[in-house]
Amino acid sequence: MQRGIATFTLDWGTCPKWLFERMVRLGREITRVLIEEYGPDEFIKRIADPVWFQSLGTVLAFDWNASGLTTILTAALKEAIRGEEQHFGIFICGGKGKTSRKTPDEILRWGERLNLPPAHANNLVYNSRMSAKVDSSLIQDGFQIYHHSFFFSNPPTGGGVWAVVQQGMNTGNLTARRYHWYSENIDDLVCEPHSGIVTQAAQNEVLNLTAKASTKTRNLSTQLVSNGYQTLIKDIELLRKHSSKLSKMMKVSIKGEELTLLKLAGSEFHHHPVEDEDFWDSPYLKKILERLSGEKPKTYESLLGSRGVGPKTIRALSLVSEVIYGATPSYEDPARYSFAHGGKDATPYPVDRPTYDSTIETLRKVVIKSRINPWEKDKVLRRLSH
Repeated sequence: MQRGIATFTLDWGTCPKWLFERMVRLGREITRVLIEEYGPDEFIKRIADPVWFQSLGTVLAFDWNASGLTTILTAALKEAIRGEEQHFGIFICGGKGKTSRKTPDEILRWGERLNLPPAHANNLVYNSRMSAKVDSSLIQDGFQIYHHSFFFSNPPTGGGVWAVVQQGMNTGNLTARRYHWYSENIDDLVCEPHSGIVTQAAQNEVLNLTAKASTKTRNLSTQLVSNGYQTLIKDIELLRKHSSKLSKMMKVSIKGEELTLLKLAGSEFHHHPVEDEDFWDSPYLKKILERLSGEKPKTYESLLGSRGVGPKTIRALSLVSEVIYGATPSYEDPARYSFAHGGKDATPYPVDRPTYDSTIETLRKVVIKSRINPWEKDKVLRRLSH
């Protein structure tokens, strides 16, 4: 997978009505042709591909580098298939802001209308909920999730796949970051589940607990809550008491003996994030940890999925695992997919001509077969040729 950087600036205001209506019309035709040519599952797979998603948004006439491409494109596609979902075999739930919180109810309503087995519908809801939890709690990169869309297929022949497209915003630097998931690429919901993450720039000191390099931290975090609340709270009290003294070489005196808690690599950072934490005395955190210690989740996924568990709980367990027990997680930004196929100046990387040509050719064929008016079709084709 290519690594690269995309610029997404936060958009303000609303999409013009004329543009949105045009995107809906063209989106409906592209969706129809894609499904007729390749089937519902392939459509979902393409939505989960950051390059394809970005290219589709650009073809529908939205700015390539605007955060609004994500929210407006998903809204346009949802409107484009409204009333035709069962005919197409694809379903889009959720959206931006308050609409994102309605995703589980939308999935369950479709489950009833499609006569899906309750276990299957509930599993779709679970995957939707966990993808949001992973991107808000396990990837602590400074972006707050505000858009969540869940796509799934239900072909007449049975089966089906799902994808998630969600976006977070960083109000500090006014940028956005998009996260893509595809069910067929996922072996583990908490270990490198993404099909791609698009961002403006790599962040420093991102706590990435989805990385394979964080496996020991995930395992130890689960063990910590299983060992009992009193043992866990003693570890937290130790960190709370000495957090202001921690630096490159963190040492504390316990019963007259010097104990090295953690030796930090100077190449990573000049201080450790544990120094800046302000939640150690939080009654809510202690309440969550006490309940987790009673529940004793058997897996890290179960721990994350527990009621009330969020970024602070996850970070506290990670810090205890690292600082006291030496299970260092990954602090490398997981963003690894560019919006484009490359650039002529090799930025963010040299042009991948086969992928570039393949994407353009597929979109060209789809547009030619669409039933939009000739003038609009010619305009889209000219844009593809540039």
